[in-house]
Amino acid sequence: MIAEVIVDISSSDVDKVYDYIAPEGVCPGHRVMVPFGRQRLEGIVLRLKETPDTHHALKAIERILDPEPIILPEFLALAEFMRKKNLRYIDCFRLFMPARLRGGEIKELKRNFIYVTEGLDIETELGRLSVRATAQRALLKELSAGAVRESELIERYSSQAIKALSEKGLIYKKAVRSFRTPGGMNMAAEKPQPTPSQRQVIEAVENGEGVFLLHGVTGSGKTEVYMSVIESALRNGKTAVMLVPEISLTPQMLGLFRARFGDGVAILHSGLSDGERSDEWTRLRSGEAQVALGARSAIFAPLRNIGVIIVDEEHDSSYISDSNPRYFTSEVAEFRAKFNGAKLILGSATPSVESYHKAVKGEYKLLEMPERVGVARLPVLETVDMREEIKSGNTGMFSARLIREVKAALADGNQAMLFLNRRGYASFLRCRKCGYVPKCPDCDVSLTYHKEDNTLRCHYCGAKFKSIDVCPLCGYDDLKEGKTGTEKLEEETKRLFPEARVLRMDNDTTRRRDAYVDILTKFRRREADILVGTQMIAKGHDFKDVTLVGIIDADIALYYSDYRSAERTFQLITQVAGRAGRSEKEGKVVMQTYSPNHYVYKYAKSYDYKGFFRNEIRARELTKYPPFTKIIRLLSLSENENEARHAARSMAEEIVAIKRGESRVLRVQVMQSAIKRIRACYRYQVVVWIDSAGEEEICPALYELGRKYSRGGVSVFAEVNPQQML
Repeated sequence: MIAEVIVDISSSDVDKVYDYIAPEGVCPGHRVMVPFGRQRLEGIVLRLKETPDTHHALKAIERILDPEPIILPEFLALAEFMRKKNLRYIDCFRLFMPARLRGGEIKELKRNFIYVTEGLDIETELGRLSVRATAQRALLKELSAGAVRESELIERYSSQAIKALSEKGLIYKKAVRSFRTPGGMNMAAEKPQPTPSQRQVIEAVENGEGVFLLHGVTGSGKTEVYMSVIESALRNGKTAVMLVPEISLTPQMLGLFRARFGDGVAILHSGLSDGERSDEWTRLRSGEAQVALGARSAIFAPLRNIGVIIVDEEHDSSYISDSNPRYFTSEVAEFRAKFNGAKLILGSATPSVESYHKAVKGEYKLLEMPERVGVARLPVLETVDMREEIKSGNTGMFSARLIREVKAALADGNQAMLFLNRRGYASFLRCRKCGYVPKCPDCDVSLTYHKEDNTLRCHYCGAKFKSIDVCPLCGYDDLKEGKTGTEKLEEETKRLFPEARVLRMDNDTTRRRDAYVDILTKFRRREADILVGTQMIAKGHDFKDVTLVGIIDADIALYYSDYRSAERTFQLITQVAGRAGRSEKEGKVVMQTYSPNHYVYKYAKSYDYKGFFRNEIRARELTKYPPFTKIIRLLSLSENENEARHAARSMAEEIVAIKRGESRVLRVQVMQSAIKRIRACYRYQVVVWIDSAGEEEICPALYELGRKYSRGGVSVFAEVNPQQML
């Protein structure tokens, strides 16, 4: 028997199947050790066959590394699917298993437990013990109810008592595998009765099939719908995957899910230790846990017989991996749902334009929850024109209105959240007097300011302009880069509100392990009055005493160099506004902007997603942006700049030749990437616009072109509708 093996080297030069003589007992999905050139490498068995595809003498697999296949049959099929999307085989397989598994077996964590000797008559033995041996007597009584960890017994009874009973043959010690359990927030185990709106959605999902888009406003009770649907799947003997966009949301969600489903929940995300991730992965694979909860990587949970996959906040860009290996979580979720015959729920208060467009066309089943649960109402959103603040002499981060509202919230014994968007930040120029921001004349996106050579550039077409010092609209000569930091915001908050206790939540304050849990728990317990943060605080959190949300600079997302900037701005405002007034207390949102007349803010103020969608979809159709086209970026990387540039230009020449005879290829641009060098690699890119109707035919040709030029010292990666052109 011949085994087709993928060796564990992430290189396009060797990303292909190699034939080896298979030992008895090897199966597809097994990890194996194979000779490869002068090396001995790990590999994954892809499939078995009767005859080799070569006439050369074959080497034999040296040994099988695991008792049973590590890669499930579903994941072998998924690897084939993802490879068609221009991923390497081995990069796919690395997604499917814990990193610690490669290069050796996962080390099990074992802890000592103390057991009562079998067949012992406890009452008889207690009668034989001295009355003065109180610790021994109490210890033996406790153990009669079941085994206890040795470390816990030592704390209560001392090691001498354990030793004495052991020497008498009454107890014994045994090392037992223990699972490292990630921490979460403690939540009440309440199971509320579904509202009529929730019941309607739950029944629609349970009685339907395929992909559902759940459009529910913030606070409408989507989480309860998710848990009810999962509960139904578990009752039917199936498993479930629940995805959230931010690691910071998992402690709260984990607390809710553990309260409902107990130890049947396992968590997967990049913030876990190697040991925790390995143990949670093992519990899912063995069937001990039936619900996988986590961020993007949890879509690869090794569950069998999946009944439902849920992607909460489906619009969030964190579900798209924009570094190797590159993948869309939604595509993987659709593949797994179809493979398992499972239901797929995409939930959001602000669905992506592409998803809602599919729902409107009937590709997804649209479910709606337009009102909040109970007495809670959507907060009133008020806009502050920061240009007027500057005219009145206020050049600070806080408008006079926001200062008044924060003071009022604190005086009433409530809490406030102050949001500053920093995700995917790139500098732009802005006139703080009239709000003007330079845009690309051809691409309808904001130009990015490059300080090193004082230029303004478009990250889509590569257009380059000399920077400006004076606003061309109003003549104001003090243009500012549109950026500010959360640390500065925290300092200003403490200065303006010295009596308030302030917490900050951003990348810097959450580097320490479990920092997410600590910050959110303190805020929930009312150990702080104001929470300052980035997108980490913008979604999913439910704090009953938060009555005010301040959006410091709503325009940062609006003027990011991306065709999605209006969509992202609407989503961020709606999501962060949804943190206020989630109980019986009324909520208020103060949004500061230099462009108060922009159409995004008109729709955001009234939470009018459908109005925004109609406006945005018309604009996309006119400007030929997705979903009416596909934008493919072929990113060329090399430590040698000439090689990276040559590969990009060569690919562009071939695509231009294709374009001459293919009307569905609309536009081709080649340029140096906005970030010229990362991790010692120079970066050049080819950006291709194609008509959506030609996606199935043209995309594979572009992926193949990328593989063709991925050789030697050059790596080429393809991205569809890239999240950022950096």
